[in-house]
Amino acid sequence: MRALIFSDVHGNIEALNAVLKFAKRHRVDRYICLGDLVGYGASPNETIQKIQTLKPLTVIRGNHDKAVSGHDSIETFNPIAAAAIQWTKTRILKKNLEFLDHLPKGPLTVDDELEICHGAPFDEDYYIFGEFDAAEAFDYLPFPLAFFGHTHFPVIYSKRGDQVAGQFLSGPINLLKVEKGISYLINPGSVGQPRDRNPRAAFAIYDRELRQVRFHRVEYEIAEAQKKILQAELPSALAERLTLGL
Repeated sequence: MRALIFSDVHGNIEALNAVLKFAKRHRVDRYICLGDLVGYGASPNETIQKIQTLKPLTVIRGNHDKAVSGHDSIETFNPIAAAAIQWTKTRILKKNLEFLDHLPKGPLTVDDELEICHGAPFDEDYYIFGEFDAAEAFDYLPFPLAFFGHTHFPVIYSKRGDQVAGQFLSGPINLLKVEKGISYLINPGSVGQPRDRNPRAAFAIYDRELRQVRFHRVEYEIAEAQKKILQAELPSALAERLTLGL
């Protein structure tokens, strides 16, 4: 099995299309999405409809998906994020809203060795930002391999015995060989709004047979995504940050 692991598309159809084009060339046969299909970007309907075409697909909800579908309040969101959620609520088609409404809550077991969540396995909205957070998360995992999203940073946390180490990823491609006796908590980064000062869309491909996770970055039409954001009269900062990778 070769699975595309991706997260935090946030209504950026240009970035998603670039990632899916890459995945098609690399013979991906399964799709796993870690949540936040919408929010921030100007193409929520196109994003949801594109993701629904992926087969076989496993997808869980993110905090923006919850807010747009009415499962969460916008009170905890910053003003820019809240404005984007309100805008999305006014533009999303009924059938796409129903899709968001029925997305399962993480954590979710994908198969007999893989767990996925949006934020953390103990709280779907929690941000894992360091080794202390990761150490707590490992205590909740039933398998030695798990993927999470939410932070928009590509990172590998590994646990050997009682020792937890974190490695933030940089560069165009990084390869992790999954070793026996080590547990892994992995964030593939964000497709639609990277925040590690690298504006390229981030994702990973997990090869179960080879026991490896390969991290990728691809260029996409940032200018087109920015144009749509500005034309939609969303906050201009949402367009500006795409160029900066913030």
